[in-house]
Formats: sequence, C-alpha cells, structure tokens
Amino acid sequence: SIVSLGQPQSKYTAFEELGRGGFGAVYKALDTSSGQQVAIKIMSLEEGMSEELAANEILAMRDNRSPNIVTYLDSYLVDGELWLAMEFMDGGTLFDVLGAVYLEEGQMGTVCRECLQGLHFLHSRQVIHRDIKSNNVLVGMDGSVKLGDFGLCAQLSPERSKCSSSMGTPSWMALEVVRGEAYGPKVDIWSLGIMGLEMVEGEAPYEGETRLRVFELMERNGPPKLQHPRHHSALLRDFLRCCLQADEDRRWSAQELLQHPFVTSGHPASSLAALIISAKQVQEDWR
Repeated sequence: SIVSLGQPQSKYTAFEELGRGGFGAVYKALDTSSGQQVAIKIMSLEEGMSEELAANEILAMRDNRSPNIVTYLDSYLVDGELWLAMEFMDGGTLFDVLGAVYLEEGQMGTVCRECLQGLHFLHSRQVIHRDIKSNNVLVGMDGSVKLGDFGLCAQLSPERSKCSSSMGTPSWMALEVVRGEAYGPKVDIWSLGIMGLEMVEGEAPYEGETRLRVFELMERNGPPKLQHPRHHSALLRDFLRCCLQADEDRRWSAQELLQHPFVTSGHPASSLAALIISAKQVQEDWR
C-alpha cells in the first residue's frame, strides 16, 4: 500500500489553512508525537482528482529525497480524501517572496542554483516535474530553497523516454509542450527560465491571458525576452537565453546550467535568510 494505515486526525492537530487550489487545500498542522510543524495537503479523490495522479505525487516525493526537494513524511486515505504530510517550509513560496521584496541578481542566481540542484537530481532519476514556477518553489527562513508540488510530475522509463500530454501552467510551458510534440526533462529548464523572468519582471509573460491566447502568443513571438535587457547583466541575459532555447537540443540541461557563471557566482543558500525574513515582515505589515 502507498498510504499508511491509521487515523491522522489523532496524529496531527492545530490545523491552519495555508492555501487552496484545484486539487484541495494545504494546511499547517502540529505533529503531536514530535511537536514539529508539518504541511498537510488534503486532496478530494471524488472531485475528478485522478487516483493515478495522486499516487504519482506520493511516489515521486517518497522515492526522490534530496536537500532541494520538500521532504515527504507520510500519507493517509481518510473518507475519500488523500492526506499528504510533508515538511513545513516556514518562508512560504517564492511567489510570496517576489510579491514582497525585490531580488538582486546574486540572489536570483542562488535561487536558480538551488532549483537546478533539485532538477538535476530528478532528471538523473528520469523524473520530470512539469510545473516549475514560483508558486511551487518553497523557501525556509534559513534560506533553504526546495521544489514542491509534484502533482503533475511524470516518471520516464526505458519503454517511455518521452511524454506527450499537455501538462503544466500555460505561461511556464515549453514550446514543445504547447505544440503537442513529445518532450523530455528539458521542459523543466524552460519553466525555470520563465521563473527567472518572473523574478526580474515580477510576473511571467502573458500571465492572466487565457490558455489558448498564451499558446497563440508563444507561437507568434517565440521565446519570451526581458523587457529592458540593458538594465541587467550579460550573465543573467545569457543564463535566460540558455534556458529559453526554442530547440530542445540547444537548450542547456540542469547539469550544464549548474556550471553557468550566473549560477556559480551565487552565494550560499543561507545568504537568502535575511531576504526571506524581510519578505515575511512585509507580508505581516500588510495584514
């Protein structure tokens, strides 16, 4: 069995909703046995949520443990709902951080490096995340940066070396996905490039447009570009160019990008702590 037996209601208490999406909701809770805070994603299997995708998410997290991937703790089946317990990241999402503070290029390089370490690990194990964006990158008050939300991931195998289903969030989707072509792990690199644009511009290209309109604009305009390229360093521009190659073969891999000077010149992850703490402070002040 993928899930644990038993009643999680007795194990976890003090639920506080953190967010809600098409799948269900995410809560912060207290693990009564360890006294630690955890995050619990509760997904209703009745609301058209495919059991295969749910099982996929659990297995992807459980079987791929890495310092740059949110740690899986446990899962349960409760009255037609799937409970997925994982480590609680106290800094929130990168999306939250970007809404509160501006990142300098060195900090962007650090975030990209941490994400690339997670992607290199996943890709070496033939896993494609398929939904890399600031909303699915989680941060800790200690500066840690981890990939989360494996709800759309795919496991490749010797029999299945490419995917073809149109998965992801439109503004972050690689051109080959938009075109309905077979694709591999480098779709995640494209999405990381879009996330780079998000860190610089504050939002992804064509955000807010309908799915079809995004696809139309991407087909017409090709890889998105910085609005004011001269305001940014040659290193950042080149890093984004390497991520946002229309031709998958010319797009760099996670392993190659980890050697890119934009990424190697970044600081240790702990240097992000002050930024994440101040972003939290700004959010508190808004409340």
